[in-house]
Amino acid sequence: MLRIIDIGIENATAFCILGKITKADMSVVLLNAKEKTEHYGNIVIYEEIQGFEGIELSAIIEEFKYLFEIGISNISKVAVVTDKKWIMKVASLEAKIFRNIDIKYFRFNEKPLAITFLKNA
Repeated sequence: MLRIIDIGIENATAFCILGKITKADMSVVLLNAKEKTEHYGNIVIYEEIQGFEGIELSAIIEEFKYLFEIGISNISKVAVVTDKKWIMKVASLEAKIFRNIDIKYFRFNEKPLAITFLKNA
């Protein structure tokens, strides 16, 4: 399940993950990102991952459709908040692949640092 959350940054698409990500979940987050992009131009992303139990193939397809339609050049920073080490490793790998996006990971006790990081975009 993905749930949109408010972190007090107008151009942020912020969400919490707990459980399995469905196509409907992904559609809500991507619509939020698209609307913010259309309104603000550049956006930042806040991902709080409390628990991850997989993702539906149809959700992945939705994400690829978004990437082909909107792209990623409008994303300036991504903060990944989790205590799961394997997700931190994935975030580090993503930072190397997507060099134009400043991607950092934070532990749950560092949430305020993650938000400060995004505010300074």
